[in-house]
Amino acid sequence: MRYVLENEKLRVEIDSFGAELKSVKDKSTNQEYMWQGDPKYWGRTSPVLFPFVGKLKNDSFLHGGKTYTMKQHGFARDMEHQMLSKTETSIYFKLVTSEETLTNFPFSFVLNIGYELDDNELKVLWEVSNNSVDKHMHFGIGAHPAFNCPIHGEDSKAGYKLYFGGVDEIRHHGNDPVTGLSVDEDLVLPLENHRATITPDFFDRCTYIVEGRQTNEVGIEDPEGNRFITVLFDMPLFGLWSPEGKNAPFLCIEPWCGRCDSVDFEGTLKARAFDNCLEAGNKFNTSYTIRFGA
Repeated sequence: MRYVLENEKLRVEIDSFGAELKSVKDKSTNQEYMWQGDPKYWGRTSPVLFPFVGKLKNDSFLHGGKTYTMKQHGFARDMEHQMLSKTETSIYFKLVTSEETLTNFPFSFVLNIGYELDDNELKVLWEVSNNSVDKHMHFGIGAHPAFNCPIHGEDSKAGYKLYFGGVDEIRHHGNDPVTGLSVDEDLVLPLENHRATITPDFFDRCTYIVEGRQTNEVGIEDPEGNRFITVLFDMPLFGLWSPEGKNAPFLCIEPWCGRCDSVDFEGTLKARAFDNCLEAGNKFNTSYTIRFGA
């Protein structure tokens, strides 16, 4: 079911299936900021990635001497979430352990997801609880919002700019195009005045995986320098993605607490890079904010 949040500036739609943000419109211009999904490019809009971000090697993980299978980005994006409460400008959802989730993820959890609208900003809140009484829980969680780009009717997003707050270069690596797993490499994206200009082939090679808390602010600007999206976060890494080689009319800015396995990864669940570990009864909280328009 879709729910609407609204204030004097923005109208927001969120679907209880996946607790997924589906639409954000500027009420004065009717500008739609979110990608609306098209299987030709990518059929989703802003899935929540849980209990893993990205692909696991061989689509599986080892824990407690047993191998479990898991599809890319986990299962939360493909499940109905219970709506807990709603006001005109906020809504909160819950997903809990079930027989279905235990087949692929042997932990007792509660995932709470909230959306809070304030002026021209939407805050997205995550809380993960380990409901086990006697064992640690390992997990990842991440965002995957896709923003319309270009937004002025151009044929391509070439000439648009990515803004990276407070840094003069971005160090990143990519993923293997066949396996989708992380490749250990150290590439540099040079910036001019904290910005990278998108070229026609900017997203043709791979996802940009940016580790090390290099910045906590990434934005999108049109060719005239008008910023229409800013994503603010405090997370250990983020990704930048648009479908490779498709000139897709959107791009994703993805704050992550976790990532895909490396191509050479061998080990148990707790050995995965950027693993989050919760002791029994403990909670994990984080959030990110999207600012729409200037």
